[in-house]
Amino acid sequence: MAEEKHHHHHFHHHKDEEKPVDTSVYSETTVYSESAYSSDTPSDGYRAGSAEPEKDYKKEEKHHKHLEHFGELGAAAATTFAVHEKHKAEKDPEHGHRHKIEEEIGAAVAVGAGGFAFHEHHEKKETKKEEEEAHGKKHHHLF
Repeated sequence: MAEEKHHHHHFHHHKDEEKPVDTSVYSETTVYSESAYSSDTPSDGYRAGSAEPEKDYKKEEKHHKHLEHFGELGAAAATTFAVHEKHKAEKDPEHGHRHKIEEEIGAAVAVGAGGFAFHEHHEKKETKKEEEEAHGKKHHHLF
């Protein structure tokens, strides 16, 4: 019983195992019939007569907002970890050096996450500005 190995085969593939061979054949010419998938209006995100895809500014702005919030959350979590390690360094002098190093790592991660949040904040603002320019709103700088 001790000699038996239990394999669950979730993620690892062995070289010895045979791989299934794909035997499907594809035709050189494909014929599509009129169906719910075809229409006169393009639904692929491209404007008629344009080689550039139409941007969904609201979706992009929302995406950057979510990433900004993840950056803020990461900065808060890393700061909390750094403060926790600082407390451990004071309470556990035997392993104080290790806790000080982990505190510094937490502080560095907090700075990086804060920088990422700052970057995403500016990406969000830039997307909003692009949307306004695309829809004809103009910014007048008087000073």
